[in-house]
Amino acid sequence: MASNDNTPTSSSTSWQPQPDASQEDISLAESLSIWPLDSYNVDLLNEVRHRKYVNPDPLPTYDLVVIGAGAGGLVSSRQAARRGAKSCMISAELAGGDCLNAGCVPSKALLRCAKLIREARKAAESNNGYGVSFRRKSPDGSDTANDSSLEVEVHVDFPQIMQRMRMLRSKIAPVDGHERGASLGVQTFQGKGVFTSPSTIEVVEHGKRLGDPFNPQLSFRKAVIATGGRPTVPTDIVGLKDAPYTTNLGLFNLQRLPERMVILGSGVVALEMAQAFAIFGTKVTVLERTRLLSKGDDDAAEALRATLEEDGVEFLSGVSVEKVATIRPPSDGELPLMSVSLTHKESTDPVMLECECLLVAIGRTANVQSIGLESANIQYHHSNGIIINDLAQSISNPNVYAVGDCVANVPRLTHVSGEMAKVVVQNALFDGEWKLSSFIIPAVMYTEPEYAVVGKVISVDENGYIVPTIPDDEVDVYKADLKHNDRAILDSSDTNGFVKILCKKGTGKIVGCTIVSSRAGEIVNEVSLAMKHGIGLEGLGRNIHSYPTLGEGVMGCGLQFINARWKRMN
Repeated sequence: MASNDNTPTSSSTSWQPQPDASQEDISLAESLSIWPLDSYNVDLLNEVRHRKYVNPDPLPTYDLVVIGAGAGGLVSSRQAARRGAKSCMISAELAGGDCLNAGCVPSKALLRCAKLIREARKAAESNNGYGVSFRRKSPDGSDTANDSSLEVEVHVDFPQIMQRMRMLRSKIAPVDGHERGASLGVQTFQGKGVFTSPSTIEVVEHGKRLGDPFNPQLSFRKAVIATGGRPTVPTDIVGLKDAPYTTNLGLFNLQRLPERMVILGSGVVALEMAQAFAIFGTKVTVLERTRLLSKGDDDAAEALRATLEEDGVEFLSGVSVEKVATIRPPSDGELPLMSVSLTHKESTDPVMLECECLLVAIGRTANVQSIGLESANIQYHHSNGIIINDLAQSISNPNVYAVGDCVANVPRLTHVSGEMAKVVVQNALFDGEWKLSSFIIPAVMYTEPEYAVVGKVISVDENGYIVPTIPDDEVDVYKADLKHNDRAILDSSDTNGFVKILCKKGTGKIVGCTIVSSRAGEIVNEVSLAMKHGIGLEGLGRNIHSYPTLGEGVMGCGLQFINARWKRMN
């Protein structure tokens, strides 16, 4: 049954917090990995996953149908509608995708708390070096001010940290919510989008099967696949499948701080959460097959590893996980207990670690299964994703485009999904020829210090298909250490930080940049802009930078280029 009203606001469609929630709603919230069902998560769900949702009546034909409601789906469907197209979006689970619900947003909320705790401890350990005194806890429990012989205790309230995260996430949620889409002219369907032909899609409503006569049938001129990705879980580790491990999808539901955490992987999610939980007080061990940042800068890997180790993170490199055993399953209010058996290159004996939280963070797999790609003649790789050309267009069905984590050979970043969506709207609906290979893509890991990189990462092969860029090793390197930067000195931070800019050998043409610094993600945008618009390193060196700022490190690299080419008096 359908309705022309696409703005469900009646109380019958609203989620309720516990203890008023029904058992059906509790089970659904758990299956969606949104827990606990408190007022903040209820506010989130009422925006991005309406309860008892009634899908709208389909239009005869849509200019654009979008499968997926993450960053790529939201941007493509809404921009199309704002530009006059008949547009709809199909949301299978949670609008906002991983970024809002289990990625960028919740992780940065935790990292903010970790940074504050880190700074508080730094101030406390300075023995009034910052002019800030702390209460010190004596052995008998009494508080004594300014007694340097007593240990300072910075109390961490983990449930409050998680509640703050849920509150802020729910505050951001309306931007991604169904009502916001409706106000822009986008019809939202809840259900799973499945291609039934090269030009039609069936919305398999929740609780129904493909082919149900009551499922909405959508006909389109153009379609966008924006189904995103999911955490990759290895299949060759004995016992892992049946163990109560977690991924980013469940991590932000924790209500108790684990005493021990083992992290499988050493990418962005792994290292951000390793640092945060170590600062919160968890004993964190990161398991890595090779070295930190295996595809990144050696200097950055060394600096970040040193900082994370100072924060209490332990690294085991060159390991192979053999088995995971469940010692104690989770129960009401209690975390599980697991053992992780592994071999280590520095030990001939097997190593066994116990933990209450096993975080699997080894990468992402494209969501391309069971959406009828074969029926629509869309070529794809089962784990890498949909194969597209430089216009973001399927190589086998020119009326279908794809964006984001479900696409093969593109960086799996929220801002890349959003930018690809803009390309798709222009190319699909307005005869544009915007090219993905023109992208200059920055990426940031929000540890403290942050790690930011930028470079050209998308190219096309001889057939015009998207492929990763092969780096050019013929470069000149310009590096500005931040230990002599006045802002770093005044902040007593970033002593291991640096800005490193790579130029095509013998020229000032910038081909890449690596920054390790506080707010590196803000600084790198200047280099991205220069690369996008052909501004060379000399131009960055001659650009006046505010003093004192960490961003002067970019200017420092430029000045090295300029000074090496100075004319000198005889």
